[in-house]
Amino acid sequence: MKKKLNPNYHKRLRGEASKSWSDLPFDLLNLVFERLSFADFQRAKSVCSSWRSSSRQCVPKNHIPWVLRFPQNNENSSCMLFNPEEKDKLYKTQDLGLEFAKSSCMKTYGSWLLMQNLQSNLFIVNLFTGERINLPPVESQFGMTKIQSPVFWIDEKTKDHVVSWARSKKCVVYSKTGDNSWNKIPKSSGCLDMVYKDHKLYFSSYSGKVKIFDFSGEIPQQIVIEEKHIVPPLVILKPIDYSVHWPSIDATNIVVTVTGDVLKVVKVWTYWSRSWSFRLYKVYSLGFKQHEQVYSLGDEAMLLDLGITVLANDNDGIRRNSIYFSDCKNTNKVFHFSFETRKMERLHKFDCSSVQLSSSRWFLPSNSLRHD
Repeated sequence: MKKKLNPNYHKRLRGEASKSWSDLPFDLLNLVFERLSFADFQRAKSVCSSWRSSSRQCVPKNHIPWVLRFPQNNENSSCMLFNPEEKDKLYKTQDLGLEFAKSSCMKTYGSWLLMQNLQSNLFIVNLFTGERINLPPVESQFGMTKIQSPVFWIDEKTKDHVVSWARSKKCVVYSKTGDNSWNKIPKSSGCLDMVYKDHKLYFSSYSGKVKIFDFSGEIPQQIVIEEKHIVPPLVILKPIDYSVHWPSIDATNIVVTVTGDVLKVVKVWTYWSRSWSFRLYKVYSLGFKQHEQVYSLGDEAMLLDLGITVLANDNDGIRRNSIYFSDCKNTNKVFHFSFETRKMERLHKFDCSSVQLSSSRWFLPSNSLRHD
């Protein structure tokens, strides 16, 4: 005789399964979380409240850089995201508001964007949550001024932040949490490029000087750098002429490595091959100024848009000894340059038939979403 099943049998099974998944021990969940990509990590932590709570104490594997693409149409207040691990998929962010649509992205840090609105004022916004932090007004303090080489940092939990930028070639200013105005950094004229990392502001000038300011205290303090070698001036930028048939300097930046070395990065355009190549020079290391050419990044990858290097693992999707960069003159192109092959590769061709895009940036998604 066939046994009659309890009509609530499947509901009970589902309930038991749900309970067992939510009761997995933290150590086991951590083993799973730390192996997930950024996108899968966000999906996994949404399974239940227990997993979400556990995710806040987990450090996932190294994230690979994503491409952030901004719409050209001012009516569109969402961005498109491209994950190189998922080559045929684009993500769309939530609606970030009308002011966002009419603003320009100046820099990224983790999942946060530094934006400039039509009045030249700055604000910080979280790409995924829409959380916004207003900064001291620029126009009322300086009038209409050109903002150059902006950098910023933000603590994902406390929202403490530092924002710094150059007033053309005049000086560098900064604002920290709680400031109502912008503060001038002495002896900071002629700024060519800046990077902010580990509470330090790295500054390079057109004259070739490299300065480091420590932001760990109330007031930035310049760190004394000893002379070890004479540092020749950084290459002064000139407008690139794409009609010539010899290599031309396209841009000169500084990049801070994982170990704290400062590299001068010279981006060179070669007309006949219609491609870029790079020359690297170490200009600061272990407290000393230097000037030696670097031919390899070893186990690191350079994110040129962010001014940093990260530890890389080919198996994790980010290639070692290489540079990731975007073409600011062509919104549809993002690239990878390998120091092993000395070749440039276009990573992905985006289908922009449905939306017009104005610019793109590489960015490194942070672990901030574990704390929301």
